[in-house]
Amino acid sequence: MGFCVLIPARLASTRLPGKPLADIAGQPMIVRVAQRALASSAQRVVVAADSAEIVDACHGHGVEAVLTRSDHATGSDRLAQACDLLELGGDQLVINVQGDEPLIEPALIDAVAGTLEARPEASMATAAHRIERVEEFTDPNVVKVVLDARGLALYFSRAPIAWWRDGFSSGIHALPEPGPLRHVGIYAYRAGFLRQFPRLAPAPIERIEALEQLRAMWHGYRIAVHVTACAPGIGVDTPQDLERVRALWRPAVP
Repeated sequence: MGFCVLIPARLASTRLPGKPLADIAGQPMIVRVAQRALASSAQRVVVAADSAEIVDACHGHGVEAVLTRSDHATGSDRLAQACDLLELGGDQLVINVQGDEPLIEPALIDAVAGTLEARPEASMATAAHRIERVEEFTDPNVVKVVLDARGLALYFSRAPIAWWRDGFSSGIHALPEPGPLRHVGIYAYRAGFLRQFPRLAPAPIERIEALEQLRAMWHGYRIAVHVTACAPGIGVDTPQDLERVRALWRPAVP
């Protein structure tokens, strides 16, 4: 199996300005993410950046990077342009690793790539893990997913799903069985589909849920899901998240 990891990076961030360049143990966060990806089985790891400053920071630490347009609306648009800049073939497996996941497990990257390679009926692959706390189940910032018998996604939602019939009768004090699944924001595509995806019309359910992957499902494309036993590492969205990662970095990462 051969695959390429693409890491979208945008300098602007509402909650944490300059996030890709935030220092983690002496190196920019985007470099730390790339280093984790390089520890996977990826044949190539490339940062798709919106600014020369990010590209220069990557090159200064030996990480491959390409400069994409600064006006892309989504990370998918940015990665589609990166596929063209890198001249990737249509069947090339591409893994989208978010640029704010410095604790991502390399084994998870491999597993998601392997899931798409093994599922030719799917256009995308992603990951999920079991929710263990009621607070996660009810949190709209935690995206949930339900699967069919073949491990393909039926739906993604910010609402608590799957939901038992009498769940509202006494409030949410317990989790349903079987346990609900939390979506993990890593994606695998074939480069041909990744180029096509930004050209698909946005879906009504995508607008309601603010979840881009629902666009693919609304247009009839299938998403295979790898269920992992390990919860994902901390993503960095806020200054508080950054401090938590800095505190965890030394014991968590070899």
